[in-house]
Amino acid sequence: MNDYWFLVNQVWSLVRRFDQPQKYKPFVSRCVVQGDLQIGSVREVNVKSGLPATTSTERLEYLDDDEHILSMTIVGGDHRLKNYSSIVTVHPEVTDGRPGTLVIESFVVDVPDGNTKDETCYFVEALIKCNLKSLADVSERLAVQDRTKPIERM
Repeated sequence: MNDYWFLVNQVWSLVRRFDQPQKYKPFVSRCVVQGDLQIGSVREVNVKSGLPATTSTERLEYLDDDEHILSMTIVGGDHRLKNYSSIVTVHPEVTDGRPGTLVIESFVVDVPDGNTKDETCYFVEALIKCNLKSLADVSERLAVQDRTKPIERM
């Protein structure tokens, strides 16, 4: 069971960093958290060019290190995602008999004027898929680095 929890903890160590989403979210160029990192903390995120936004203001709603759950809400910014909130959960998973990690991100958001529900969901789901793909790549790279570090002799 240790392999399962190692993988989950490796992924969770990235997801839980509300103060450093740029570690795996490719569209984030910068993030500054106001105050201590705790429930209710607010972060100012700068978004890389190519998206219809430059900033997002987000609040940490829930963080549970034991259950691997993070929830956040967008409270401002120059984008069209109004009343957006998401929950990310990280779980041990077995794939083809090998230990792995399952990350689930669910969201709710208002449909902006001029868009349909399908268009809004397509946009958000595309961002989430990109973030999750990047999370998998970064996690795998970290796992390989951990396995290839030399063993320190006492």
